[in-house]
Amino acid sequence: MTVEIKICMGSACFAKGNMENLEYIKEYIAENNMEAEVSIVGALCENKCEAGPRILINEKEYTNVTKETIKDALDSYKKIINFNQ
Repeated sequence: MTVEIKICMGSACFAKGNMENLEYIKEYIAENNMEAEVSIVGALCENKCEAGPRILINEKEYTNVTKETIKDALDSYKKIINFNQ
């Protein structure tokens, strides 16, 4: 299973924390040896700034994202990846 993480690159999402979220995601992926299964891409602003910071994981939208919500989401995908290996 491949996991695609899209991070909103809009200025509002970055001002609300997506720069820190991006760094956390990179660290999580490295610490859990998921580099081969996960890709990170930038996403254009979709004018959903009030819901920011936003990320999408395999097209599932996460809004008002914090490190805790990212960790929970990535933990779920990690279980699926490990199950499929």
